[in-house]
Amino acid sequence: MDLTGHRIVITGAGRDFGRALAHHFAGLGAELFLAARTSAAAEATRREIRDRGHEQVHAFACDLSVPASIRSFAGELGERTDRIDVLVNNGARWLEGPDLLSASDEDVADTIASGGTGTILVTKNLLPLLLASACPDVVTLVSTCGLPGAHHARAHEAYYAVKNAQRGFTEALSRRLRPHGVRVISLFPPDFDSSRDILAPEWDSISRDTHSPLAAQSVIDCITFAIRQPRDCFINAFHFEPVSVTSAP
Repeated sequence: MDLTGHRIVITGAGRDFGRALAHHFAGLGAELFLAARTSAAAEATRREIRDRGHEQVHAFACDLSVPASIRSFAGELGERTDRIDVLVNNGARWLEGPDLLSASDEDVADTIASGGTGTILVTKNLLPLLLASACPDVVTLVSTCGLPGAHHARAHEAYYAVKNAQRGFTEALSRRLRPHGVRVISLFPPDFDSSRDILAPEWDSISRDTHSPLAAQSVIDCITFAIRQPRDCFINAFHFEPVSVTSAP
């Protein structure tokens, strides 16, 4: 699956799943625009990818909890490119807690701001660049916590609120943008292990059989499959059957 010529933005690209996704898309030839809360985090992923021989990768700071930071990121991006083909809304804060009282007001506000408001504002500010593309896709990593009636043993109520906000936003956005040819693709995975290093030998040897928990590799495969479909194919959501719990989504 060659993505040469595609220009892809990934938020939360400084670590874990976002970093793995960046390396994967680099391997397929895409030009990458990587955002992380700090420029150092984004630059670390950029440097790794360039060390592997892929030159078309750019790093940006973007704090999803700060609207001014998002606007600054969008402005810098507009100076580097005249279009975006794929936006991956991956950045969001995980918040764990046994009850509502277990998290501070600041943690609740930051969780909702980064995952909820941040997802909306990144998409809003980058929409002109997406509309300039002949093949625009908006991909959002939601969670099973965004589904009605979902239950997670460790997720804080604020995390549920964020993921339900993302689901509502992407559902409405899909209806609004389809006439403009923009595909809005949401993924609702259960917990999956996103901590494995894509550069480590064991990345390709992880068990992915019937009884294994969902692997990050499989989520990446779903994203790649969706954006490579012909433009008449609008896959608006991937729903995954949970098997077992491994780590935070």
